[in-house]
Amino acid sequence: MGLRQKFFDQFSLYDLIVIAMVSALGIATKPIIVPLAHIITGPLFIPSGAVSGGFYMMWLVLGYGITGKRWTMTLVSFVQAIQVTATGIVGSHGALSLFTYTAPGILADLGLLLIGHRVCCLPCAFLAGMLANMTGTIMVNFVYFRLPVIPLVLSVSAACLSGGLGGLLAFQILRQIRKLQKGERDPDAREGKDEAGSFPGDQ
Repeated sequence: MGLRQKFFDQFSLYDLIVIAMVSALGIATKPIIVPLAHIITGPLFIPSGAVSGGFYMMWLVLGYGITGKRWTMTLVSFVQAIQVTATGIVGSHGALSLFTYTAPGILADLGLLLIGHRVCCLPCAFLAGMLANMTGTIMVNFVYFRLPVIPLVLSVSAACLSGGLGGLLAFQILRQIRKLQKGERDPDAREGKDEAGSFPGDQ
């Protein structure tokens, strides 16, 4: 009880709201992205999630970047696991969803913990997305597809690239969010003043 309480105490109400929002957005966009990805992956006989997962795992990386709290990606993926298990929407693997959805967040969090990063740069954002999508692809294959070696290697390779690109996209979105937040905290920026403290049209 004490360990669980200590785990959740690190998250503020704002953090929990962000986690809930990115979890819901990830689930909501999956039914749209997966059929489009299947057009590419179908002829290659690899799961569509290996490609679409890059966009899907982007939400985990984005959530961590916004909160800056360790284990955010684990919590986001766990919330998503509960959502798909309860609703049975696209991508649900029944009770096994608790494992197939949560594992990517755990591995991504562990990867950034080992290198001491918090989605603070492009390389670590790429790594987080890559680890999450690679883990998700391997878990789904183990539980559901059981692909032969060559299609499995293709799936994991596509998952690494797609997940890494999703991490980069999350980092770019995060940079824009931080710029907006910085502008809101700077009164001069809100009023349209330049560095000298005067309006651009005054000169």
